[in-house]
Amino acid sequence: MLSKRIQTLSPSMTIAIAVLALELKAQGKDILSFSAGEPDFDTPEAIKDAAKAAMDNGKTKYTAIPGTPEVLAAVAGKLKRDNNLEYTAQMIQTNNGAKHSLFNLFQALVDDGDEVIIPAPYWVTYPELVLYSGGTPVIIETDDESGFKITPEQLKNAITDKTKVLVLTSPSNPTGAVYSKAELEGLAEVLNGTKVVVISDEIYEKLVYGDVEFTATASINEDMFQRTITVNGLSKSAAMTGWRFGYLATPNTELVGVMNKLQSQSTSNISSITQAAAILGLDGTVDGVVEEMRQAFEARRDEACDLINAIDGLSVVKPDGAFYLFINIKAVSNDSMAFSKGLLEKEGVAVVPGIGFGSEGYIRFSFATDIKTIREGIKRIERFVQSLK
Repeated sequence: MLSKRIQTLSPSMTIAIAVLALELKAQGKDILSFSAGEPDFDTPEAIKDAAKAAMDNGKTKYTAIPGTPEVLAAVAGKLKRDNNLEYTAQMIQTNNGAKHSLFNLFQALVDDGDEVIIPAPYWVTYPELVLYSGGTPVIIETDDESGFKITPEQLKNAITDKTKVLVLTSPSNPTGAVYSKAELEGLAEVLNGTKVVVISDEIYEKLVYGDVEFTATASINEDMFQRTITVNGLSKSAAMTGWRFGYLATPNTELVGVMNKLQSQSTSNISSITQAAAILGLDGTVDGVVEEMRQAFEARRDEACDLINAIDGLSVVKPDGAFYLFINIKAVSNDSMAFSKGLLEKEGVAVVPGIGFGSEGYIRFSFATDIKTIREGIKRIERFVQSLK
């Protein structure tokens, strides 16, 4: 009865662990969850006020499929202001979160047998969407020593005559790795002269730490601008996960056109109210609030890394961005699923097994929660690790 295509999909491991943690909590168990990729901060007041005003002013009707002229202008303005990238409204589409942007892209780009290069560790959804679209994920392995980033040589060796797309994520979920401008230039040299399309997922762009600077993939040179599709949104930077606002931008107006056609037959436009509110998240109005959140995340990162690295048997590379620690557990376990289940059952701590991100021997720990909870969670992790020895 079910289609072959739908049977290729696996449920999101991050969501599955979060749901299990909620179920245990509902049963009265003391559960600390570090599994979900969601800021613990509330959406900035200016954005909420804009949504209320939109409703009061009757902006509750259908809009154009890619978005209202105002929100498309706001996206274009953000990309010009923050990334020095020039896009017109015809080059942009707004979506129900960046995950929807990616779904549209893979459906529009990938045919049966096309290869899509995905560096690992990867966000769990990438290979699933490739498989659903009929493509073949080609995984490039990285680890602690490489800073969880691929090299030009690895990329060159992975490209074949079937390669259609390269997926880049900077800052990365789950590792927090951020590609420097020089590193992106090295990858760009390999891609020059090929027909490989780059999907650059930049959803954590605003969350970088220390002296690290974010570089948009499309900004490297004209060749990269033409081949890159930028995917971004406001879920992480503006704490708008539930609002579902994502967007994509590409100079390929034909591609945007076919995705508008696809979206017209699926969701149509995204929420008119969300579009109105998102303008305040794009035009710089809430930049000060976003910076306060970023500073809080950075302080949590620093302390959490120190606490994890003090545990015998665990280690973590300090992430340059996002709000995750990708913790190496290989000294105590080579089974991240068993480790994560045991940690949840014995200590009430929910993390995500690294196998879900294509990298065994790691767990993902989200520090998008208050520092008191982080400290208690890491104490429990230490106790669990000691029990395994």
